[in-house]
Amino acid sequence: MNVEVTPLPGIGTRQDFMIRAGRRIGVITYRDGKFELIVSSKDDPDNCSASIPLSPTEANTLAGLLGAPQLVAHLEAQHREVAGISTKQFPIAPGSGFDGRPLGDTELRTRTGASIVAVVRAGAVHPSPRPDFTFAGGDLVVVVGTTDGLAKTADILDG
Repeated sequence: MNVEVTPLPGIGTRQDFMIRAGRRIGVITYRDGKFELIVSSKDDPDNCSASIPLSPTEANTLAGLLGAPQLVAHLEAQHREVAGISTKQFPIAPGSGFDGRPLGDTELRTRTGASIVAVVRAGAVHPSPRPDFTFAGGDLVVVVGTTDGLAKTADILDG
């Protein structure tokens, strides 16, 4: 996909690309850290038909919503090629035993041989979380391991 980057002097940058439907989708990144999601016409990128201002938090959430499924699919595709290794997602239920506790408390790698490679929270991806990363109810934990290791992970995170 060809992404065009246009400097906007004194403002920031515009990055956009053409979609199959014949429109341009883009993001204006302002120097003050704010973002704007834009839709413009095929022939004139300055002719915006829609403009949605986003705070940095909103932009991060949108990026996570768009990127989290891609990350999980990418990890699954990579590990499909390695015999005996799989990727699985586990939810942290609100009020469960690990809601509000750090990842290190699971002792997951030691107990199962499986590894937590990412945590998805409110659409934002937290790759390679450290042992002090604190789980929250609603998190989706992405784990890589053997079939046996993933089964033990399910017992620990559900238990």
